Amino acid sequence: MRVAIVHDWLVAPDGAEKVLEQLIQCYPEADLFSLIDFLADRRALCGKPVTTSFIQWLSFARRHYRAYSRLFPLAAGHFDLAGYDLIITTSDAVVPGVRAGPA
Repeated sequence: MRVAIVHDWLVAPDGAEKVLEQLIQCYPEADLFSLIDFLADRRALCGKPVTTSFIQWLSFARRHYRAYSRLFPLAAGHFDLAGYDLIITTSDAVVPGVRAGPA
């Protein structure tokens, strides 16, 4: 079974990242997606690579990523999750708008 875990943003090791860490431990084979990944403390990711959105590469995204909030739903919708059997989202902010296939 192919599993995707989709997280809003990875910027600080807060409570949501602790939940993410537990999900990764439950689904160690899962692929990880996030709008941006500027997390300095990588322990919560358990060594997993992160697929990020185009927002990762926009100017000033590291410090002012929330300035791009109008683009978040668009960015989340561009993740290619068509081949996954299970998609787990860890937030109620943006990533619940991800699509499993073409609209």
